[in-house]
Amino acid sequence: MKKLRMRFTRLPIKWQMTLWSAFMLFVLFTVYNAVQYIGINQWMSSREVESVRKTMGELQSYFTEKSDILDAGQIVRSRHFIQSINQKNQLIRILDGEGKPVLTVLTALPEDWVAPRPVTKTELESVWHQEEHLLVLRAPVVSDKFRGTIEIVSNLETFDELKGVITLVMILGGVGGILLSGLGGLLLAGRLLRPVQSITETMRRIQRNGLQERVPFHDNKDEISALARVFNEMMDQLETSFRKQKQFVEDASHELRTPIAIISGHLSMLNRWGKRDPVLVDESLGASLEELERLKGLVQELLELTRAENASSDGVTELFDLGETIAQIVKNVSVVHPEFEITTDVDALKGVQIRLVPNHIKQILLILLDNAVKYSSKRNKIHVSTVLVEDTMLRIVIRDYGMGIPKEEVEHVFDRFYRVDKARSRKRGGSGLGLSIAKRLVEKYHGDIRLDSEENQGTTVTVQLPFSR
Repeated sequence: MKKLRMRFTRLPIKWQMTLWSAFMLFVLFTVYNAVQYIGINQWMSSREVESVRKTMGELQSYFTEKSDILDAGQIVRSRHFIQSINQKNQLIRILDGEGKPVLTVLTALPEDWVAPRPVTKTELESVWHQEEHLLVLRAPVVSDKFRGTIEIVSNLETFDELKGVITLVMILGGVGGILLSGLGGLLLAGRLLRPVQSITETMRRIQRNGLQERVPFHDNKDEISALARVFNEMMDQLETSFRKQKQFVEDASHELRTPIAIISGHLSMLNRWGKRDPVLVDESLGASLEELERLKGLVQELLELTRAENASSDGVTELFDLGETIAQIVKNVSVVHPEFEITTDVDALKGVQIRLVPNHIKQILLILLDNAVKYSSKRNKIHVSTVLVEDTMLRIVIRDYGMGIPKEEVEHVFDRFYRVDKARSRKRGGSGLGLSIAKRLVEKYHGDIRLDSEENQGTTVTVQLPFSR
């Protein structure tokens, strides 16, 4: 049994489904036919018994009417009546008190198939004579001049033949039904598994051709089409992820190559002919150190971006007062940039607590304030405000009055390494990673970040996060 089970589990799913459907139909067919056969058999048997009892009733009524003159001679003279009620394949026999036949009327049923036997009460039995199935009904007959037994023997040949035909029809119908169900199950399994085979073929094409392949399917709103749709969505995400990863590597390589090339150029120049020129040495070392600092900052931001894109939050989340955190961050930025006027309006945060990793919200605020400082050249003013949205979300709004961003560039500002003005951003120390890091951190807490800007008018960044009271 164990080996059979192991062989079954090794079969393709298509054949497993076919065999299971055929087996279940076989079980249902067997149970149904068994119930049907028993019901038909009982109904036919009751009809045969009813027919024999009817004949017995007619005989008993006839003899009861003649009870005052009923004797052996009268019984013999009743042959004509008994022949008229006797049916095909039936024997009627009248016995005397000693069990000897007084009168026998039969049609195509030999008398010696059933031995005569007197009774004192009505008896019904089913007997076999070789291969012949017989139904025997015996009942006593009593009058003033005669005491004996009426025997009626009915051959159930027709009944048995009909049962055989019914059994044969059931078996043939069952076998045909099982074969048809197996074929239907095979076709149905093939149809149901076609999308799975399509997914398998698509995966093979992906191995050969790349992630651009997709599973063709009809959206029938069923589980199979849902599987194909989810697979395609997953492949879309994978393709996007790989494309972003490739772009990230290319952008990171480009960003790292520039400072490395500058440092390499200065060192090569010093190695060739600048060792004896103190001014050139100082200039080259200063430029190299500046590029090293920029390289160090870039590597640090790459590390921060990788952490921000991690699916799980770094560190332990805490419930804390966001208003105090904002005030402390603004104070620190004001110390570093005393030339800026940074105002706050955080009264809405009274009694409001937020669950985050504290360093994450500090990092988000520092990134946004640092950007506001970098790109505010004309009007050194920044405003930080907070607003509660319903009872579940809070907004932090940081507004600057700097150079702003062209409308066509706004949708790209959260892309990694994206800079509106690359030369001007590099001059200010920007790498194009800050807003990407902030966006990833906000999204980790099921929040949202949006940037609105107008060129030469300033920029407004809105961060929305869930909170609790």
